Amino acid sequence: MNTQEHAIKQTIQELIEAGTSFNTTQLERIYHDTLEVIMIDENSQVMLANKTTFKQLFQDKKAKGDAPLNTWAEFNLIQGDANKGHVLVTRKVNLTGTENKLILSIDLVYENERWQVTREVIFSKPL
Repeated sequence: MNTQEHAIKQTIQELIEAGTSFNTTQLERIYHDTLEVIMIDENSQVMLANKTTFKQLFQDKKAKGDAPLNTWAEFNLIQGDANKGHVLVTRKVNLTGTENKLILSIDLVYENERWQVTREVIFSKPL
């Protein structure tokens, strides 16, 4: 793993920690202003979100007093150079009411002296 790939993995670990604990301040820092989220569930239903709407999902969970989410993650692929990165990671998470297996394809860009997530494509299927 090269230096950039190590830093990219660290950013995704920070993203997982922020998301599972509903830390929207940290999510604000990690998510790029142009974030695009595409989620496809087991019924082929597609949900689209931007930075504001995706952060709102975590704000709502925090406001409801939901328990922290599962932090389990398996890194399947990490690629990166000085300017861009890509990660495939498998997670077990309850984002929408049921714990599912999520396969995430995450694109990052290095901007403002930090790695930021520009796109998450999330495939959800039952455990």
